Amino acid sequence: FPLEDTDIRLCGGTVGAILTCPLEVVKTRLQSSSITLCISEVHLSTVNGASVSRVAPPGPLHCLRAIYFAAYSSSKERLNCVFEPDSTQVHMTSAGIAGFTAITATNPIWLIKTRLQLDARKRGERRMNAFECVRRVYQTDGLRGFYRGMSASYAGISETVIHFVIYESIKRRLLEAKAATHMDGAEDTAKDASDFVGMMLAAATSKTCATSIAYPHEVIRTRLREEGTKYRSFFQSLSLVIREESYRALYRGLTTHLVRQIPNTAIMMCTYEFVVYLLDG
Repeated sequence: FPLEDTDIRLCGGTVGAILTCPLEVVKTRLQSSSITLCISEVHLSTVNGASVSRVAPPGPLHCLRAIYFAAYSSSKERLNCVFEPDSTQVHMTSAGIAGFTAITATNPIWLIKTRLQLDARKRGERRMNAFECVRRVYQTDGLRGFYRGMSASYAGISETVIHFVIYESIKRRLLEAKAATHMDGAEDTAKDASDFVGMMLAAATSKTCATSIAYPHEVIRTRLREEGTKYRSFFQSLSLVIREESYRALYRGLTTHLVRQIPNTAIMMCTYEFVVYLLDG
């Protein structure tokens, strides 16, 4: 049966999320204001089952990536009629609209995920489940509590824009380079392993650049989502972190984040390109 573009991207996103989920937990712990361990100690606690092994495996929540891809594809299709097709303006605007839509729709879910990842209990105590976390947030802060950290997420739209602009540019250059090798002018639709490796490298490169530039918003977002903290708004939190912990604190967990995001993005885009190739073949 025919699959839509969004379905294929969802498949790629799910594969990447499943394989890199443990690193997401470590990254969130490092971003937290309560973390006092160094990198090596975090790895040891992971091996001993104190953190990652107790986190539930990724479930249907990862399917919410479809909201982003649907918004991106729809926006790109419409903006191609306004701007020059597949231009930088189209990619930037589409990525911004998609990021805004996805953040607004899914922020409560990511807040609950962050709270569960930061839930520290003594050995032998039962960990808080998602429903208990929802009730706790509502009792403490009301409906507004579910949207804590959203301002930092909006600031992070810049990462999405940078990522897609660089990725689309590299992808276009790869396609142009391949087309130049066919001197007879015939279109070659066959793909080999090198094509998929190229897409993975394009995704990894673009994500590395985007994440390194926009990473501080990740730390601020985690601080805002912590329970009962002194962090109240994006700029107040940014100023407070710099004043109390220096600029280096804005990049805590960056290495772990990159180790997770690079393969996740590469796997997602490679899976997407491979499925498209199979369906078109």
